[in-house]
Amino acid sequence: RYTAVTGMAELRAAIAKDLKERKGVEYNPQTEIVVGNGAKQCVYQGLMAACGEGDEVIIPAPYWPSYPEMALLVGAKPVILETKVQDGYLINPSDLDRCLSQHPKAKVLMLCNPSNPTGGVHSTELLAEIARVVQKYPQIVILADEIYERLVYTSDGKCTSFASLPDMFHRTITLNGFSKSHAMTGFRLGYLAAPARFAKAVATLQGQITSCASSVSQAAGVAALRDVGEEWLLSNVEIMKSKRDYVLGELEKMKDVEVAVPPNGAFYVLPDVSKYYGGDDTQLCLDLLKEKKLALVPGSSFG
Repeated sequence: RYTAVTGMAELRAAIAKDLKERKGVEYNPQTEIVVGNGAKQCVYQGLMAACGEGDEVIIPAPYWPSYPEMALLVGAKPVILETKVQDGYLINPSDLDRCLSQHPKAKVLMLCNPSNPTGGVHSTELLAEIARVVQKYPQIVILADEIYERLVYTSDGKCTSFASLPDMFHRTITLNGFSKSHAMTGFRLGYLAAPARFAKAVATLQGQITSCASSVSQAAGVAALRDVGEEWLLSNVEIMKSKRDYVLGELEKMKDVEVAVPPNGAFYVLPDVSKYYGGDDTQLCLDLLKEKKLALVPGSSFG
């Protein structure tokens, strides 16, 4: 049967408990958490709640292709913030400061950490620098897409929640879900955690779009948080890390293929194959699909 638009109380309580214990961020499960049909819906609704017609959305590149399209759908203008290979494709605080100063209409900063598609992980120290920049621009809301935060391959395995940083809770909308951490992609179960003013707006929107997420999927989400032990989750990280290492090792053997920034999170590798096909990565991917039955996504699709 239908649940509340914002999700089952048991699931929202379990999400709040998990965020408090693991990430050090405390949310009221009754007013500050909204469960949606996948994290993708939550990202879009978060944008709808945070900006609108005539606003601008800062999107660091490389980016998930849905971000600019979602910004356009809400009537905002996507502003691409280029990152540099020497910075590990992570946000450079000075470049962010410059970008924000040049775009007074900006209302939202998209922060995907770990990154899709680079697998880059912003350290706690770098996030703190970004937060100090953002403090200069009180109109900016941070949409922190942390869907890959359980897949980190650094020695400490840490991925700091942006909302946990000093003075950032009140202006951060955190997006997460179960697809990546618990391999539950088809369940379409995600959530948004944010101050009540944002969560209320998102719940109002969702009530007129899809209503609640599937009650079956929500029950599975409760089981995932309640019954799946940390040992299994950590073993999954080790499996993904071994796959990453295998792919990096094979790419290293290929002539004129470079991986300037080995991924520290998520499950993506972004190799430079520009010395082939005159840099036409789309045609390369099409030929690999036709001739080798190997499915890849062109890097140009990610900005």
